[in-house]
Amino acid sequence: MMKLSSSSLEYVKVQVTAVKNGSEYNPTSDAVTMAFTLTDDLTDVSWKTASWETTSGKYYARCLVGVGGAATLTAGDYIVWVKVSDNPEIPVKRAGTLEVI
Repeated sequence: MMKLSSSSLEYVKVQVTAVKNGSEYNPTSDAVTMAFTLTDDLTDVSWKTASWETTSGKYYARCLVGVGGAATLTAGDYIVWVKVSDNPEIPVKRAGTLEVI
């Protein structure tokens, strides 16, 4: 579980592995968004702008969370979602839990 202070402004990062035709590839040319929900229901989810970070050959989706960021969250436990817009697939993956304290 990731933890974040409600008065912090920082990136929430999720490692992403992309596979096409059985081989891993660099997904950073695909658009990426993230969402933070209290339940598994994605019906009216608000997708937030995210970006890519590459470190040592690993790819991370990241979203700036906090006052002034893409998402401002109050205290609670949130489900973190990542959506990568590729062609033809647009996978939506549950990426873990974020505890805002």
